[in-house]
Amino acid sequence: MIGYSKNNWPKNISGDEIDLEILCTLQEDGRISNADLARRINLSPPATFNRVRRLEEAGFIRGYVGMLDKEKAGFDLLCFVHVSLQLHQSQPVEAFKRAISKLPEVLECYHVTGEFDYLLKVVLRNRRDLERFTMEHLTPISGVARIHTSLVLSVVKESTALPLRST
Repeated sequence: MIGYSKNNWPKNISGDEIDLEILCTLQEDGRISNADLARRINLSPPATFNRVRRLEEAGFIRGYVGMLDKEKAGFDLLCFVHVSLQLHQSQPVEAFKRAISKLPEVLECYHVTGEFDYLLKVVLRNRRDLERFTMEHLTPISGVARIHTSLVLSVVKESTALPLRST
């Protein structure tokens, strides 16, 4: 496993090829039944269920979600928004994080190095929503110094799967 050795795994997780196969399979198909997963990894359903439960309890599996098509759901704009803060003291930074956490349009927010402080992945319905989002939600956040928005023209690759196996 990339990034994992037997020593890095929690004691209640075997960290073997079977666990790796479970994690890879669940990344591909989070709705696979326990019986189908058991057949795929060549284990009994109870043993498979116990391994999955241990992986969940250890935090390897954080949850299961349905991946929606943004455009079919009416969200035609995917944007990356770079934000710089005026001050980097704990109070303004925490206020920014709280404000961003409340905005459902923000799918992801990262504290980054470089020219800007934060990178937001934002989904919006149209350019009017982008204007409203920027003017009514981002700009009024106390401490925001600069905002730079890039619109996604097309998606070349999009994945939520971690590269657990070396290529």
